[in-house]
Amino acid sequence: MKKLNILVVEDGQSQREMLRDFLRKEGHAVAEAESGDRALQRVREGHYDLILLDYKMPGMNGMEVLQAVKGINPEIDVVIITAYGTIETAVDAMKAGALDYITKPVEFEELLLLVERVSERRTLLKENELLREQLGQVGVTTDRIIYRSEKMSALINMAGRVAASRATVLLQGESGTGKELLARLIHQLSPRASRRIIAVNCGALHENLLESELFGHEKGAFTGATARRIGRFEEADGGTLFLDEIGELSPAVQVKLLRFLQEHEFQRLGGNQTLRSDVRVISATNRDLERRVREGAFREDLFYRLNVVMMSIPPLRERKEDIPPLIDHFLKRYAEENGKEIAGLSSEAQDVLLKYDYPGNVRELENIIERAVVIARDAVVALDDLPFRETAFLEEAAVGKKADDGLLKGSIEDLEKRLISEAMEKAGDHQTRAAELLGISERMLRYKLKKYGLKTS
Repeated sequence: MKKLNILVVEDGQSQREMLRDFLRKEGHAVAEAESGDRALQRVREGHYDLILLDYKMPGMNGMEVLQAVKGINPEIDVVIITAYGTIETAVDAMKAGALDYITKPVEFEELLLLVERVSERRTLLKENELLREQLGQVGVTTDRIIYRSEKMSALINMAGRVAASRATVLLQGESGTGKELLARLIHQLSPRASRRIIAVNCGALHENLLESELFGHEKGAFTGATARRIGRFEEADGGTLFLDEIGELSPAVQVKLLRFLQEHEFQRLGGNQTLRSDVRVISATNRDLERRVREGAFREDLFYRLNVVMMSIPPLRERKEDIPPLIDHFLKRYAEENGKEIAGLSSEAQDVLLKYDYPGNVRELENIIERAVVIARDAVVALDDLPFRETAFLEEAAVGKKADDGLLKGSIEDLEKRLISEAMEKAGDHQTRAAELLGISERMLRYKLKKYGLKTS
């Protein structure tokens, strides 16, 4: 774990010194501030990765300090410490830019997990910053992959690490999540970037046509084959071949693809000459390939050849932090394409778009924004401009809002306990899966289970 520069802001001397001593024993550099004014002075004078900020202090309160810190340096991570464990406090702090919160009395195990999370996050951000510099040097941009979430940040980081290898990569994700964009990014980052990347949709072609598309055919190989055709494996020599919807391959094509991955050799359809090609294969699927293997519909040996490195792209509903920057990107793009002045969304439209689950993922969001821009009467896209304004979704959103308002009266602990219980139930008491559903580490989940006395069967 990377050691951090931490500022502890707490008006209570004993609490402040206790946190300072604990964090120093863990190897971190720790400074102190007894008030909001003193904290801002330290932020202006020094460098900090993390601020542990007491919410209730005389003079400036934690929210005021948080907003001022973000104005000075928005890159500093801030964790709010509060003895007043209400949802209102946590929600307001997160909206103002706090990374997380922790309640008093502070438990050291929970604090350590939070600090580890910040350390991992900052390491990832630094690696991504270096990755962007590398991309800029070779004239590559990630601008088309719009993201703000930690999940996508980790995925882009992984793309940078696997790009230099020759390993096959399997991209898994629902339709519309951006699998081809990620494949193209991996290619652009690789030593093959100067050569072609060719994309083939394996689900869009009949078996014979797909075999010809991939491996080519000789004249007379089948009715209508009036001339030799060079296949995609030959065209992509020295570059990358992206095979989308790989789960749709027929058994016959699976055999030929397996041979190529093993030997880098193939034959054109109707031919007997053995050809070689230096191609890196990146494949993608929105289906459960392991299940297809169990059902006998997909070869197990081929699955393992394709799955040397597997990258899962989370659906948009699991990374809603990415929705606002995606909306801004698509608004700007389609406003320019249609010659319209669009300033943004109404608050009602923004609220609905943030609550929607997007079964079609980023592609669906893009379609919604394009349509809204086209039909918008004013410079601000209104609720009436959205395609589902008349559907039951808006009724569900209204009900959800009332439920949210009711939850605001509860405590943070009660909400956490309920969410953890629901996640454990959905995961069948499997802690690793439950942690994934909650978006926290398994270690943090174990701590929370112990903290709230939640039993597993």
